[in-house]
Amino acid sequence: MSFNVLNTNAVDLQQSLSENTLTSVEVVQQYFAQIDRHESELNAFISPAPRDKVLRVAKALDEERQNGQLRSALHGIPIVLKDCFITASKLGMSTTAGSLAFVGSEASKNSAIAQRLTDAGLIILGKSNMTEFAGMKMTMMMPGWSSHGGQTLSPYVKQIEENETILGHSAPGGSSTGSAVAVSAGFSPLAMGTETIGSIITPSSRNALYALKPTIGAQDVSGVYTMTDFYDSPGPMAKCAADVRALASILLGRDFNSPDMGSWKGLSVGFVDHKLWDLPDELCRPHEGTVEQTGEDYIDVIRTLEKNGCPLKYPVEVPDTSVLPNVVSLAHWDFKHITMPRFIAAFDKCPMGSVEDIIKFNETNKDRAMPAPYTEQNDLEKAMNSNQDPEDMAKIKEELRTMGRQILDKAFEDNGVNILVGPVDSGFCIHACAAGYPVATLPVGQLRYNGRPFGAVAIAKGDDEESLLRLQAAYEAACKPRPLPDL
Repeated sequence: MSFNVLNTNAVDLQQSLSENTLTSVEVVQQYFAQIDRHESELNAFISPAPRDKVLRVAKALDEERQNGQLRSALHGIPIVLKDCFITASKLGMSTTAGSLAFVGSEASKNSAIAQRLTDAGLIILGKSNMTEFAGMKMTMMMPGWSSHGGQTLSPYVKQIEENETILGHSAPGGSSTGSAVAVSAGFSPLAMGTETIGSIITPSSRNALYALKPTIGAQDVSGVYTMTDFYDSPGPMAKCAADVRALASILLGRDFNSPDMGSWKGLSVGFVDHKLWDLPDELCRPHEGTVEQTGEDYIDVIRTLEKNGCPLKYPVEVPDTSVLPNVVSLAHWDFKHITMPRFIAAFDKCPMGSVEDIIKFNETNKDRAMPAPYTEQNDLEKAMNSNQDPEDMAKIKEELRTMGRQILDKAFEDNGVNILVGPVDSGFCIHACAAGYPVATLPVGQLRYNGRPFGAVAIAKGDDEESLLRLQAAYEAACKPRPLPDL
């Protein structure tokens, strides 16, 4: 049985598998065919899994199903992992965080999350391209570019406009761009990304996907490259709310199949004024009509939700992000002193031993590691020189975490809501990153001038992923379907 890879979701596939109208081997083969058709123009993958190994895994999972053994609700379903999740070298995929400096690294075991997913019966199709080191290399580097993987492109927009800004309307998104493109282009029904500040929600929004960044610290990130422990959290991307919910259940070890799923019961949503939340011109160059269109579609969503019974308040006030101190400096410190040493140590064999080694490698191999226009590594250099006292850094983190939570908790309380929503194309998610709170995406519309999707981001309190997943389900039922790319 054939299916449409652009709009079929994992829940649909699981139904077909359970009815024996499809096998996991057949599912994988259809995604392979779509990859063969379009990967060369989109460049979503940095390290595809060897197909013979993938097919053997799929066949084994089909046999388990035939014997009545199901590992999870996503047994036999394909997934793509961002190139920051270490996978055992025997699986045939590299893990480089997008850097040529890590080519040749070897690992004997999977990262905790990759192992959790394979234990649940998911089939890893490959590693997706990402912004090199999730952006911790050169300031203003185009998202979705890495020295090892090149540039990933949007399946909706295709080419990036000349002299485009990093979050301009033809730019593909944040550091998890390859994962988002893999799902929207029909290469896989599911993908995993990681987010520091906007790295899941921005590419998901620009690919009309539902996605979730869970509460910071809720998952075991051993064997995963993260820029910081303070901001970063891995999370799922998918074409529908049910898929995000199923994958979140596996990742967080929680049952999100509430009887109220898809209803507005117990939810109350506050929308910020979109006119107060946008991107500065140096990040997103204006184009005639886009501000007006995104604002109109944002208001249309609010009206649609009101008509469908959503308890909401508009507008609600949340202070702008200028009130948050030291947002960037702690990332340099964490990268040098915590996260990069941990990433290196997770390999059995790694050509790099420190941030200084990476910088030296890039200088020695400038033609490949720092080609024009990405001829700098100023963020890596800042990280190398980040030598603040650990106690001082701990105080900075505590102050920022406390302030982020106070700001959001006050907004929740003052407005009598348990979810706050704002445009993805803004700094609205920064408060949640500072607070450590979970965020989720909602597809909103599609720019008329170039077809690029855009969306909204929802914030809930710590460990309240269920409210965000319920919002996604109710939102999806009330609003228009997500747009598909024209490939």
